[in-house]
Amino acid sequence: MIRTTAFRALVLMAAFTAALAPVTCLGQNAGHDGKELPAKETKKSPPKLPAKATKKLPPELLALLRQKKMPIPSPILVRVFKEEAELEVWKQDNTGRFQILKTYAICRWSGDLGPKLWEGDRQTPEGFYRVTPDLMNPHSSYYLSMNIGYPNSFDKANRRDGNLIMIHGDCWSVGCFAITDEQISEVYSLARESFLGGRQSFQVQAYPFRMTPANLARHRNNPNLAFWKMLKVGNDHFEATNLEPKADVCNRGYVFDAQRPSNSSKPFVFNATGKCPAFVVNPKVAQLAAEKQRADELEYARLLQDNVSAAAIYSELDGGMNEVFLAQFQDRVRLSRRLGLDLARHPVELLMGEHERMNALAIAMPGVRRAGEAIE
Repeated sequence: MIRTTAFRALVLMAAFTAALAPVTCLGQNAGHDGKELPAKETKKSPPKLPAKATKKLPPELLALLRQKKMPIPSPILVRVFKEEAELEVWKQDNTGRFQILKTYAICRWSGDLGPKLWEGDRQTPEGFYRVTPDLMNPHSSYYLSMNIGYPNSFDKANRRDGNLIMIHGDCWSVGCFAITDEQISEVYSLARESFLGGRQSFQVQAYPFRMTPANLARHRNNPNLAFWKMLKVGNDHFEATNLEPKADVCNRGYVFDAQRPSNSSKPFVFNATGKCPAFVVNPKVAQLAAEKQRADELEYARLLQDNVSAAAIYSELDGGMNEVFLAQFQDRVRLSRRLGLDLARHPVELLMGEHERMNALAIAMPGVRRAGEAIE
């Protein structure tokens, strides 16, 4: 048994070293608290992978994979929903389509609903990201971690900055998505096995909430609504087909499952800040997605006609936590201090007005920091 375990560890190390270059990045300074390995240590020979990073999938998860007819090395896809504080892992089954494997309760996510805009705003990102082997960190101070790849080309095109946004363990976060050590162990192992199976990356879809007509109607007054509706297109492509949506960026916006028109000879290149090339949507996706979108639009219109209650634009919370953790970590859900105001004594309208005033001042006077920029 000892020989078998040692042999598997050697195989894992060899596989990562040979196929997943640059492997040295697996031990790089990938944390956001300054407690990760110093960069100079990663320039030497690859550090030995700790046992937590080579841990086998637990028997219960292996049984679930067999039940759902999902090969261990098949691709995965991760979806994150802030408001519900849930992280889903989807996995490709024997038919080649993605099915839900498991849903994990999120211990902590930071900021409010809405995308991350700048370094220090304490926000967690929203959008479509890719995790590659070099973004996996087995030496994380937060047990295990994976960098989601923020900022992506969309974020950069829209002048959003920041870095080192993780999904990690330890159930505590400022600017990241934190789950428990046991949960990240499973997610990390599923990602590792898909890489060893030949997959070069996996997609992370980060949303403010589940993209239902009811949720969009409830948040209809939020200034991020147009951005969220753009994300919903990718969400609909995935939910209508159970196939990973191909996300490209042009004209500072996302486009999904774009293909070159059959009669076009022009270059089919996507420039994040440039004009979009002529494209059509993959016909395998277009019809199914259009049917879902039409049904959702009708439901959304009905909800608006019924004047359903609208959510507050600013939640007054610095992040969120799944309710299963509330009793255990009451001190980790607290009022935000990003604006330097006592939120308990100021109405939402005043807070938003102050936030906009401070940002306008920052634009007019480059030397002035934007609201919340000095805190992380």
